[in-house]
Amino acid sequence: MALHPTVDRVTKRIEARSTDRRRLYESRMEQQHRRGVHRGELSCGNLAHGFAACSPADKNSLKLMNATNIGIVSSYNDMLSAHQPFEHFPEAIREAARSMGSTAQFAGGVPAMCDGVTQGQPGMELSLFSRDVIAMSTAVALSHNMFDSALYLGVCDKIVPGLFIGAARFGHLPALFVPAGPMPSGLPNSEKSRIRQLYAEGKVGRDALLEAESESYHSPGTCTFYGTANSNQLMMEMMGLHLPGTSFVNPGTPLRDAITRYATEQVIRNSDQGGSYRPFYRQITAKAIVNALIGLLASGGSTNHTLHLVAMAASVGVTLNWDDFDELSAVIPSLTRIYPNGQADVNHFHAAGGVSFLVRELLGAGLMHADVETAFGTDMTAYTQEPFLEDGRLVWREGTQQSLDEDVLRPASRPFSPTGGLAVLDGNLGRGVIKVSAVKPEMRLVEAPVRIFDDQSQVRAAFESGELDRDVIVVVRFQGPRANGMPELHQLTPFLGVLQDRGHKVALVTDGRMSGASGKVPAAIHITPEAVDAGPIAYLRDGDIVRLDPDSGVLEARVDAATWAARAPATSDLNHYHHGMGRELFAGFRQQVGGAEEGAATFGGFDAADLHGE
Repeated sequence: MALHPTVDRVTKRIEARSTDRRRLYESRMEQQHRRGVHRGELSCGNLAHGFAACSPADKNSLKLMNATNIGIVSSYNDMLSAHQPFEHFPEAIREAARSMGSTAQFAGGVPAMCDGVTQGQPGMELSLFSRDVIAMSTAVALSHNMFDSALYLGVCDKIVPGLFIGAARFGHLPALFVPAGPMPSGLPNSEKSRIRQLYAEGKVGRDALLEAESESYHSPGTCTFYGTANSNQLMMEMMGLHLPGTSFVNPGTPLRDAITRYATEQVIRNSDQGGSYRPFYRQITAKAIVNALIGLLASGGSTNHTLHLVAMAASVGVTLNWDDFDELSAVIPSLTRIYPNGQADVNHFHAAGGVSFLVRELLGAGLMHADVETAFGTDMTAYTQEPFLEDGRLVWREGTQQSLDEDVLRPASRPFSPTGGLAVLDGNLGRGVIKVSAVKPEMRLVEAPVRIFDDQSQVRAAFESGELDRDVIVVVRFQGPRANGMPELHQLTPFLGVLQDRGHKVALVTDGRMSGASGKVPAAIHITPEAVDAGPIAYLRDGDIVRLDPDSGVLEARVDAATWAARAPATSDLNHYHHGMGRELFAGFRQQVGGAEEGAATFGGFDAADLHGE
């Protein structure tokens, strides 16, 4: 099937825009590769330190430069359900490497915080910045020059983007990302949402709420709704950084264990010593980035990737912007209904055909690039396959050619919607994004007076007092990356959902973030410039009429020009955001972070300064 003209045009535009940055990135990675096996550069003292704790057999292998040594970078901790399964992965990886005459060393761990634990808490203000800490931690882990390839173990919201950005700095190394898999399905998502709203209205107590939450998040594995964590997994597969069909295999199963062993063997085959050198930097091109974006749109994925994917692209010398999201969203059909866009979870999605069916449909419709080199050793056409065990041996077979549940997953010929799940908003309030895949069409356009808050805790008080029981656009500002680290405001969802259920037209406008599980209430988020930088959102006043129209891409204040010009930007005392729970340590991040459309990164990719600096 010929490539869709819009996909072709946007990709070529990105490539042209990125020419100088990409050339510089590739040049630097080629220089690193030409230096050869890094252990060969180490002095005897350096090398002795590097393998002092290894077994005699591993030491002998590491003394040889013709054996591959894999660096393992992991986000394991035993508090987070998504990352707890990684506890036993390193030993399995070491054993698989030894079986091929190679070695693997645990290079380092990266922090992994859970937005589900920190929602509405001060710790959430560290969440976005943790992505860049993870990227730097990955660089530290791999900085010992001991490794010929790398395996990256991570799942959740900031962890995979951070690992990706760190991997890009070591792009001369072959890489595979190794998922842990989702937990089995628990309490249906619709019931969980119902209990949350009842609690918000004071109709059930905390004991009922905790019981419902515990039945939803109940075992090792990734949370099963389609938020940022599971969007990460789908995007990694769409870029060929996972093995085909492996993103949503449950943890603790023989199939999952076999996948981890095979990933080890494959990253050895992809090394210089393995004879089929496939470095990360050659694999992750503008086409791979576009494939990730297309997968995100077709599946109604997380709004957080309007930040993360931009930063990830920059790390490999590719300049992505929100116009690219918007233009592709106009032609990429919505092919899934996974909570919060529907009632199914990712286990249901996987059972209905999963990523292999999604890739088959997108390739068949000319809506993604097939000619992307993958870590599997093929192009993307192999990602229509799924893994199976045959007599204990891992094999791949073609996935289903028909959806097994069209309430969850549909062919491109019969989509849920002809367009993707994200839209870009422009107007006199700045630029922002909105996830529309979970919003009913009749609820998308909202024109109403605004009620302004500078802290999300104020919204709950206003709701409980009845102030918001009307048509209203709730504005929560001073929540951008420079103000306080851009926390998610997911705890607002139940209150706004109750107002919508009462028949009111309701929306949210904020320079902060919503959860990757953004739901049924229209939310214009990531507004840039942010309020702390005197962005237009800082000029709003209570009672101003604002129009939010995702279908037309409009976000504007209906205030006459003279009145608007006479106003000064509002300010807010942000001191309480900057102290306690370690927030003092991130003052430098708040000062140097870029804007939302640039990925809200605290360090750049390859900009003009890089081009002239070396």
